[in-house]
Amino acid sequence: MDFSDRHVVVTGGTGALGTAVASALVKAGAICHVPYVVTAEAERFTLRGHAQVKLVPVTDLSDEASIIRLFSGVPALWASIHLAGGFAMKPVADTTPGDLMQQIDMNFVTAFLCCRAAVNAMARTGAGGRIVNVAARPALEWRSGAGTVAYTASKAAVAALTVALAEEVAKSGVLVNAVAPSIMDTPANRKAMPKADHAAWPKVEEVAATILFLASPDNKVTRGAIVPVYGKS
Repeated sequence: MDFSDRHVVVTGGTGALGTAVASALVKAGAICHVPYVVTAEAERFTLRGHAQVKLVPVTDLSDEASIIRLFSGVPALWASIHLAGGFAMKPVADTTPGDLMQQIDMNFVTAFLCCRAAVNAMARTGAGGRIVNVAARPALEWRSGAGTVAYTASKAAVAALTVALAEEVAKSGVLVNAVAPSIMDTPANRKAMPKADHAAWPKVEEVAATILFLASPDNKVTRGAIVPVYGKS
């Protein structure tokens, strides 16, 4: 897949999956614009200083003004990949309205604002583009979200956003899709679940490969898909 000289925004790009996505994009020739909120994450980002990577400080990815500033600094946007989000495990009885709104802000509002900014940026170029969101397995398999209801609802909203937006912008040449990972094989997840079958978890590089295709010029027809990326789990 050739991304030569194509500008791509990757939110959550300093995380485990984000690093895999950004690394693959850079290898394919893309220019990656990676926003960050926490300075420490930017400082340990392995692609920091790479000529094709632009690290962009932002205040809050759920803040409209921050997102407008981020996208206004990207010339000729081709693709926008939205990996930023958060996870919370709590039964409903212990979930406060504040907990719920935090999950909605971190997962749904960030995706919505970035999708809106990307659609407007791509409209200015008239060349179409690609948008890829990240839902989650419980967004497709709701019963598996027991114990994480606020998280599941916020990710289900991301899935609905993806499908509805894909239909809305298809005629402008913007293809919108999402991936729905199960638990991914990351150091943090291994630490949290040391007795799990780690070999069954999808690797971040494998999930990144699916994202890369959906965001690429090679994807000419796929839109409105929520692609399961479960591996063997």
